[in-house]
Amino acid sequence: MSEKGYWIAHVTVDDMEIYPDYVKANAIAFEKYNARFLVRGGAFEEVEGSLRDRHVVIEFDSYETALACYNSPEYQQALAIRKTCSSGDVVIIRGFVG
Repeated sequence: MSEKGYWIAHVTVDDMEIYPDYVKANAIAFEKYNARFLVRGGAFEEVEGSLRDRHVVIEFDSYETALACYNSPEYQQALAIRKTCSSGDVVIIRGFVG
């Protein structure tokens, strides 16, 4: 069994008028790659370090699928929109097995 894959993103939205266009566009890629949101925004308490305004954790069936989704033409089109209205830090990581 392969490890699940995750996107962990920390985002600052600079233009809330455009950001919904990104959300609409990313839904195409996320549906295609069976992405599941575990965390999408929400209240948080900053207890250590410096953080951005929005936090997202997305689960995929495998690490390879998580990478494929990010690199897909569908997500790259959505990313082009996101880059016009926000800045972020994103990591794609293998899930823990054990």
